[in-house]
Amino acid sequence: MTITHEDELEGLRRIGRVVANTMQAMAAAMEPGMTTRELDGIGRALLDREGAVSAPRATYDFPGDTCISVNEEIAHGVPGPRRLAEGDLVNIDVSASLDGYYADTGASFALGTVAPALDRLCRDGRRAMQVGIAEVGPGKPLSGIGRAVGAFAARRGYTLIRNLASHGIGRALHEAPEEIATWPTQGDRRRIHDGLVLTVEPFLSRGGAWAVQGQKDEWTLHASPVAPVVQYEHTVVATRRGPVILTLPG
Repeated sequence: MTITHEDELEGLRRIGRVVANTMQAMAAAMEPGMTTRELDGIGRALLDREGAVSAPRATYDFPGDTCISVNEEIAHGVPGPRRLAEGDLVNIDVSASLDGYYADTGASFALGTVAPALDRLCRDGRRAMQVGIAEVGPGKPLSGIGRAVGAFAARRGYTLIRNLASHGIGRALHEAPEEIATWPTQGDRRRIHDGLVLTVEPFLSRGGAWAVQGQKDEWTLHASPVAPVVQYEHTVVATRRGPVILTLPG
């Protein structure tokens, strides 16, 4: 989507706040012994309260209102009977629509006390996203996002999942430009234009390179090689004043 009117920006800000508030509330509610289905129910109730519609359920008939991925699961985790435990790494991804506008956000959270290396991975995953967001601006190359994130990851000894990309968003969950790499690539000549709405969502890992299909369902993805992975995501609009993050709580 390309924003051309102020009312479009306000519509995106509204749904951006809804998904951000929902994700933060779900993270705050996590506790050992809770099932991922129960956690998803909290998200569903919050979206319902705001009149928002789960984007993965409405768009893809996903069997949940949010995606919840635990430990070895890195994306598109299906809410179910799995119980959370102390030390788990939990990714919560919330995307929804309201009044015809879509927003998408996600983050990885450590439940309780985790190993220092995992805590550092979480901090650096958020920084990797921020590095990518800094490359969003009119006239800049889309590939600059992946180059910047890749340089950050390499300096700190991390790898990136190279088949889970960012994407355009706004009037649908996934729009052009599609497959925006958050890793270094060659040959992508596309450029960002003023008002473009997109996600920035690198998957930072301590050894993983690819997302592969799990065994228990048709949705849940795992890392190959097996390694810890974190994901942080914002929906952003490119403006001449710099990138504007739409998925902020408030």
